[in-house]
Amino acid sequence: MHSDLNRAPWWLKLMAFGVVGLLFLPLAVIAVYAFNAESAGYSFPPKGFTLAWFGAAFAREDVMSAIGLSLRLASLATLLAIVLGTLASLALYRRDFLGKDAITMMLILPISLPGIITGLALLSAYRLAELPSGFWTIAIGHATFCVVVIYNNVVARLRRMSYSLVEASMDLGASAGQTFFHVVLPQMATALLAGGMLAFALSFDEIIVTTFTAGSEVTLPIWMLNQLTRPRDVPITNVVALSVMAITALPILVAYYLTRGTEDIAGSGK
Repeated sequence: MHSDLNRAPWWLKLMAFGVVGLLFLPLAVIAVYAFNAESAGYSFPPKGFTLAWFGAAFAREDVMSAIGLSLRLASLATLLAIVLGTLASLALYRRDFLGKDAITMMLILPISLPGIITGLALLSAYRLAELPSGFWTIAIGHATFCVVVIYNNVVARLRRMSYSLVEASMDLGASAGQTFFHVVLPQMATALLAGGMLAFALSFDEIIVTTFTAGSEVTLPIWMLNQLTRPRDVPITNVVALSVMAITALPILVAYYLTRGTEDIAGSGK
């Protein structure tokens, strides 16, 4: 693979780096202007360097409230996704039965559909069930598309595990619970951790589905969307956006290092 990349022509490499640079340019602009000493938006060039906006941002009650709500929602959605995704993977990874493909499609569908379709579907379901929009409706909505992240990671890891380990454990007298906790769970622990981190990052910065299910709750992405109508708060918004990038990038990087080298297996599990 590396030799193929080394043989690529220079113009193709240049185009690849150019596309990557174009994708990261807006993020770099936000990062630079989060430290801009001037408060007048995006004046060029930046006027000096300051950390004052960080103190001002994290001293605001609305910012901290939105961050706290998003952290709680992401944690709960991740927990729900871990439980449901693990159970689904254990039920589906080895057995073939009527309706298996339909169940797999149902697991994947929420993250495959456009967010506005998923949001409208959830809103309609909540209204039919007469559930008031709020914390729990957001968490359930986030869990619906986080489940597939856990499922893909865990089912890929289970397919790598030899089922003879389970059979040997049962033959030696272990119960189903003992086999799961002492044999199966250690085998899929890193896959669970990586999937949970990806699910957390997805939930933390989700806005489209949240808009339809939030009611009066203000998560951090919704707070940032509302800031677009307040140009005087641009430095504060830049600081919060930079913080969001850091919070979501860290678990994604950790998940990558935990699952690298398993790409072929993971692909077959999707």
